[in-house]
Amino acid sequence: MSRSKIKVYIVLHLLLFLYAAGGICSKLAAKEAFLSPKFIMYYMIVLANLAFYAIVWQQIIKRISLVSAFANKAITVVWGMMWGFLIFGESITITKIIGAVIIIVGIYFVVSDNEVNTNEH
Repeated sequence: MSRSKIKVYIVLHLLLFLYAAGGICSKLAAKEAFLSPKFIMYYMIVLANLAFYAIVWQQIIKRISLVSAFANKAITVVWGMMWGFLIFGESITITKIIGAVIIIVGIYFVVSDNEVNTNEH
């Protein structure tokens, strides 16, 4: 894999890390009264996060295949689990860890297989 592709994947994972962080604001907003100032503030942050995500996502899919980009999107489950643990004190069980490992291994196989198929054509 070339250095430029590695940089794209790093940016993609940073983007997905921030995308998953949007769930924090969603959960915080859910605890507030509907249309209260805090509710609106949290959802404005979510909308800004999604707008940023949409713009950067478009730039990423110009540089890597859509299959690889979407396969990597599954990592948001892992980031969400981490955010839940760090921010909300949610538990991380062995089954969640096994699930996270399966997701990461699956991403690796899809991306590495896609790289082989791309280089063959």
